[in-house]
Amino acid sequence: MQNKSFSKLLKQLEKLTFTQSKKVEEYIHHKCTIESIEDTIGTVESCPYCHSALLHKWGMRSGLQRYKCKECHKTFNALTFTPLARLQHKEQWIKYAQDLKEGKSIRASAEYCHIDPSTSFRWRHRMLQIPLQTKAQHLTGIVELDETYFLESFKGNRHIDREPRKRGGTASKRGISEEQTAVLIVRDRSGNTTDAILEKSNQDSVAKVIVPVVDQDALLCSDTKPVYRAFANKYHFTLKSINLSKNEHTKGIVHVQNVNAYDSKLKTWMRRFNGVATKYLESYLGWMRLLDRDKNISAEQLLAVFGQRGIVCQPFVRT
Repeated sequence: MQNKSFSKLLKQLEKLTFTQSKKVEEYIHHKCTIESIEDTIGTVESCPYCHSALLHKWGMRSGLQRYKCKECHKTFNALTFTPLARLQHKEQWIKYAQDLKEGKSIRASAEYCHIDPSTSFRWRHRMLQIPLQTKAQHLTGIVELDETYFLESFKGNRHIDREPRKRGGTASKRGISEEQTAVLIVRDRSGNTTDAILEKSNQDSVAKVIVPVVDQDALLCSDTKPVYRAFANKYHFTLKSINLSKNEHTKGIVHVQNVNAYDSKLKTWMRRFNGVATKYLESYLGWMRLLDRDKNISAEQLLAVFGQRGIVCQPFVRT
């Protein structure tokens, strides 16, 4: 807009009523927020369908710049093939990302962002598909491992075969069972972390988690659980054990305090959600890994992480 036209527009704004002024303010805020989101996600450099760099602008939709590929002739925007694709209320995304950073509940986030709880639920599980991919791919040096357990939960499921369990409680027997789920945490002294839900607590299940990501010459540290020793012997890893039942805590550089501290932090962080459904447990584990890896991440940076391409998102339906 030319300066002369802009000056005329400013004079016209003086004639607006209070209600009209509020609408203009909301519109400008919405427009600036959308532009900020596009800046946060980054520029579109190639077609998400055929990866061609031959593209041109193709109008606007929902406040976002659209593009058309000259090779495959498909249209798209900066959010295509990201967890944020087709989600509405874009002006609230930064606030919602801040809530995810702070670990707020679905209802608290819904109230803060002025959205419906079902929308908050859908946003959370869309966005958590990215942290799901943040497992460390290379662990070196001294690597600690430990299992931690979460009670089996059908939270939100209206069709279950057993009587609902009261919130909290404990399992009647130790280890993996129909009452609780085991999560293997593997963490090196640099803070690189990977984890996995174990269907069985045996050497092959442990190997599926450790062998692809841990250096063969790494020093493994664990408690005295027999399955860890069996795994180390079969797959030729060096393992040193700490007998916690005899109040052993360290043997020089050998200890499991790092992974135990992470376990404790994870359990404490999970309590704020008053139980997590087992079918969503892996997403919450990824959420915790992301926050632990990038402790000083801002809401804008977190939103940029959620805006990464490459994951085709499926709708989440409560069952």
